[in-house]
Amino acid sequence: MGRHEKTRLKILRGGSDANIGFDDLRTLLLHLGFEERVRGSHHMFHKPAIEELINLQRSGAKAKPYQVSAVLLRYDLGGDE
Repeated sequence: MGRHEKTRLKILRGGSDANIGFDDLRTLLLHLGFEERVRGSHHMFHKPAIEELINLQRSGAKAKPYQVSAVLLRYDLGGDE
């Protein structure tokens, strides 16, 4: 199981949203085909199949917990590509 799959499963299992590394989540989104644009502390991710931009911010070395679960669950990115 690769790094991206481990991060994806950790998010989908829930309960550890506060322990997801920002860089892990960022590289997972890039692996899933998102394009990134950075404006200050905001990392905006876009993918043609998804209308909304995904906005992520760091909380130290971790991603902000309320943003973590929204990424995969809200946009149904938990399954195979």
